[in-house]
Amino acid sequence: MASQLLSTVDCRKTLPESYIRPVCDRPRLAEVTADSNIPLIDLASPDKQRVIAEIGLACRTYGFFQVINHGIAEELLEKVMAVGLEFFRLPPEEKAKLYSDDPSKKIRLSTSFNVRKETVHNWRDYLRLHCHPLEKFVPEWPSNPESFKEVISTYCREVRQLGLRLLGAISLSLGLEEDYIEKALGDQEQHMAVNYYPPCPQPDLTYGLPKHTDPNAITILLQDPNVSGLQVLKDGDHWIAVNPRPNALVVNLGDQLQALSNGAYKSLWHRAVVNAVRERLSVASFLCPCNSAVISPAGKLVADAGEPVYRSYTYDEYYNMFWSRNLDQEHCLELFRSSQQIA
Repeated sequence: MASQLLSTVDCRKTLPESYIRPVCDRPRLAEVTADSNIPLIDLASPDKQRVIAEIGLACRTYGFFQVINHGIAEELLEKVMAVGLEFFRLPPEEKAKLYSDDPSKKIRLSTSFNVRKETVHNWRDYLRLHCHPLEKFVPEWPSNPESFKEVISTYCREVRQLGLRLLGAISLSLGLEEDYIEKALGDQEQHMAVNYYPPCPQPDLTYGLPKHTDPNAITILLQDPNVSGLQVLKDGDHWIAVNPRPNALVVNLGDQLQALSNGAYKSLWHRAVVNAVRERLSVASFLCPCNSAVISPAGKLVADAGEPVYRSYTYDEYYNMFWSRNLDQEHCLELFRSSQQIA
């Protein structure tokens, strides 16, 4: 029901019971640290080999990096954030037209993550859009705000080109042909989540999104320039805040790159926390394998390691498994380890 949307209520003084996490599963915000060494990669550097090496190091040690001089204009980034906020400030009856809690719907406005399955909700509303091919999906996108389709479709085109460029650099950093990953993923689908996190009366008791990895290949995140909320797990034991940088985009590795790299690169565990006084918007763009793509570790990397870490599977198989579970369960990729690894 659209009445579940957090963005339909101006202000809440207490956190509803259905959002309160067990004591053992709370953000413990006081323990989160900063990290001045978060990889920041200048894509305009003339030293391409250095850029590839920096990307490879970031993929091995962090599972994510930030990019600057990425080719997407600052003005466009500002327009994306503005039209996203404008959408979530629409009247409730306008937003109700797009509401659905069916995860299979390609265009939907919803809340939390998967309200049909979860027992504790997340302090988030989101607009989910399929984006490729644009001519197929844009007609179904919101017509209000008036500029929404034009702004978001322009951004989708540019972020897709950036994503394919980054996949080429990641391929090279693994010692593979530049187009290896792009070919392995097939005609990649592209999805977007416009995430809205309203002010939360008790941010220490809940999440915007709990700890999770992304099921796709690569995620490019446009952060709110004024409000932090993204946190990533470093070395498996502590959380670090990824504060927004002017005009930077965050690049997360998803589960499919961990599988294709035979475990050499790690899919990023990350979460979103919320703010007591300020709303926050983020825009996540997901490049995904086509459903029929068969995902398996690259042969060259298997030869180097001696055995495959993961078995072959279709992305459709993986994605269905991901959505059948709770977001914060064990890593879904563990269910796809090869028989040699399990033995």
